[in-house]
Amino acid sequence: MPDIIIMSTKELFSSEIIQQVLQGNMNGTEAAATLGVTVRHVRRLKHKIARGGVKALMHALRGKRGNRGLPESEQALIQRLVCERYADFTPTLAAEKLREQHRIDHDPKTIHRIMTEAGLWKTARSKRKEVHRAWRERRPHYGELMQFDGSYHRWFEDRAPECCLLAAIDDATGAVTAASFDDHEGVFPVFGFWKRYVAVMGKPLALYLDKFSTYHMNHAQAKENPATLTQFQRAMEQLRVEVIPANSPQAKGRIERLFGTLQDRLVKELRLQNISTKASANVFLQQIFIPKFNAQFAIPARQSGNLHRPLSALEMRHLPSIFSRHTKRTVQNDFTISFHRQWLQLLANQPATVCKRDIVTVEDYPGGAVKIRLRGKYLNYKPIAKNLSRPKHVPWVLAATTAKADISNSV
Repeated sequence: MPDIIIMSTKELFSSEIIQQVLQGNMNGTEAAATLGVTVRHVRRLKHKIARGGVKALMHALRGKRGNRGLPESEQALIQRLVCERYADFTPTLAAEKLREQHRIDHDPKTIHRIMTEAGLWKTARSKRKEVHRAWRERRPHYGELMQFDGSYHRWFEDRAPECCLLAAIDDATGAVTAASFDDHEGVFPVFGFWKRYVAVMGKPLALYLDKFSTYHMNHAQAKENPATLTQFQRAMEQLRVEVIPANSPQAKGRIERLFGTLQDRLVKELRLQNISTKASANVFLQQIFIPKFNAQFAIPARQSGNLHRPLSALEMRHLPSIFSRHTKRTVQNDFTISFHRQWLQLLANQPATVCKRDIVTVEDYPGGAVKIRLRGKYLNYKPIAKNLSRPKHVPWVLAATTAKADISNSV
């Protein structure tokens, strides 16, 4: 059975032109102009076909291992290491770990080929319905816009329960400015994140985040009233930081893509470091992972300068109050207020004059501490055992029946 010759389109075209030259239908100059080569090269092609037929136009290493190909022993070593330690890594990350941990330095495309041949990587992607979206240019300055969000994931795999990673990424540079693990994405964890952030980094001009209930008031009646703010919006308004809600996950694509990358890279880094607690992971994030990540992936801003604004002395002094949960309460006639099913008695000695029906602000702090503020002064109070429950309303028919029964019994 004759060998099957598989030629490229370019080789087939060259063979057809040279055949025309050999048959006398075209001269060497015309063939050279058609093929885009020199006349001398056309003569070389004629001699090749005359000696070995059209198969001679094929590359000599077609179907063979290249001169620069990996030795089989090294390819087997890479495949074994990837299978044992990096089976669920992407080719790019696997190439980095092979270079860092084993001093095997190869292009990610080479590792991609080895992983594909070993069945560890599939390049097919599920097709998604295309939605038209307009491109948005990065902000020009560092600190001008921060994208912020939280991601629930099994960051420690089976070594610890699922938790939430809070992270902020700069829009201009793509640098991760802060990240920390916490139990959830509620008010107090988010407050703790931004309290630490502004104390160290300063205040960004704006925050770009989703419409999660911690950040945005989603009730229909609240949307009609611009003065209705969440605790987070109120805190950022006090610090003069603009809060921009995104209408879709794709709108804040930089932070979404960051979490996609971290759910791949960070999970495996934590596994390699054998880290299983949020406290240890937060230290690893700040000291090792974030600096290394930014050095590898962050880009320079289009314009120089840092638009983070330092806290004023007044803001620094009131920072715990700003990042506490504020609730309005009305002073009762007996100078008490109710909060979290507990009555609080305002004392006679106060730094400010307190009147009945005054509206006070109750500040709720992490850990359970409570402060009551009126006109910028913190009031003195003590918890009391006043009963919160009120007597149930008795229908007049039932009351009349009960009274009649009491009269009959007395007679």
